[in-house]
Amino acid sequence: MLAKHLSTYTNMPFWLADTSYNRTFQTTPRYQMPTKIDVCIVGGGFTGMSAAITLARAGMKVAVLEAGRMGEGASSRNGGLLGPSFSKLGVDGLERQYGRENVHTSIRESLTAFNWLVDFIREEKIDCDLNICGRFRGASHPSHYAGLIQQAEELSKVVDFPAIEVPKSRQHEEVGSNAYHGGVVYPTDGALQPAKLFAGLAQIAASEGAYLCEHTKVRNVDKQVSGFNVVYDGGQLQADQVIIATNGYTDGQFSEFKRRLIPIRSAMIATEELPESVVQSVSPKLRAHGGTERLVAYYRPSPDGKRILFGGRAFGRGDQPQLYSKYLQDFMIRTFPQLSETKIDYAWSGLIAYTFDHVPHIGKVDNLHYAMGYCGSGVGRANYFGRKIAQQVLQLAEGKTAFDKFPFKGKPLYYGTPWFLPAIMKWHDFADRQGW
Repeated sequence: MLAKHLSTYTNMPFWLADTSYNRTFQTTPRYQMPTKIDVCIVGGGFTGMSAAITLARAGMKVAVLEAGRMGEGASSRNGGLLGPSFSKLGVDGLERQYGRENVHTSIRESLTAFNWLVDFIREEKIDCDLNICGRFRGASHPSHYAGLIQQAEELSKVVDFPAIEVPKSRQHEEVGSNAYHGGVVYPTDGALQPAKLFAGLAQIAASEGAYLCEHTKVRNVDKQVSGFNVVYDGGQLQADQVIIATNGYTDGQFSEFKRRLIPIRSAMIATEELPESVVQSVSPKLRAHGGTERLVAYYRPSPDGKRILFGGRAFGRGDQPQLYSKYLQDFMIRTFPQLSETKIDYAWSGLIAYTFDHVPHIGKVDNLHYAMGYCGSGVGRANYFGRKIAQQVLQLAEGKTAFDKFPFKGKPLYYGTPWFLPAIMKWHDFADRQGW
């Protein structure tokens, strides 16, 4: 069953319209920017803000330069799902390239990253609707169920990450849909309000003395005999060190990073407010959810339990809500026919960044520090990697990560424009329909 109509929606993230969201942090006017600092961070998202907190608390003079508004890229456009993201690691391919132990170390560190962020949010008392609600991952085709169980069993040999098998006969205890063929519940996964998390991080960074300058696009970074000259809209500064934290929004002036990243547009819709009974008919235990499709869909109740938020890939160039809102609404209704008359209040999209080996990367290229390539799992990864790259700048032993061992590679003749994506999307859509 497809949507009979598309309601009039607002083209903005629900998270920013959430009445409990409050952008309280203070930014720095350009005229108040210093001309000499210790560390310049390019990119004002989760990565940049996490790095700024770590550096400022270590006594560094730090500036975060953001081309748009602070945090209003992927950091406040994602689904707010939080977990170790094991399924996003290309485990088999990595084992062939780098060895089993190296890959298992990265899996263990992925759990460490998740636990660190949960602890950090609680210790800093950041009000971001953190909820360890668990996640149900459904088998989107009968042949996928055995693979889900096998993956959970293999992971249990490496890390303490509980998983609960849910046969099809019992899946309605977890999800109000016939679209799946059983699945697995990961009870320790969580969800949060990402814009509120970012606002909390930015408030901490500003209170620690970091300069947060938005609408300030960096035009050029030149290596000098000592440090860097950073030219930005309206001025320039000298920095001893520079961190590139632009992820899916990496521009051409940072071509050495752009050619190693595949920017992909991800989109979401938020329904109108629904009766409690309707929300629970979709998610009886108010968990996060997803399937095993190649063109993955993910969905969850809003933090107040009044809406369903449904996300997936966006089609077309740029932000085209008229395309992705229809695609996502039809996908949602195929999965949950009980939402066929539900109106859509919000539709939005943002850019994430994949890498060619499906793992995040951290390190140094051309004397520039970087952390990026979170492959659609940026809530946990970006915050953790921001802290780690800051520790590397500080030359602390704690900055060492298992991901240091994975070289950040591009592909021949690829310069950062993913011309091949439309064909790949069509292929994955066909493969999903075949159940491959």
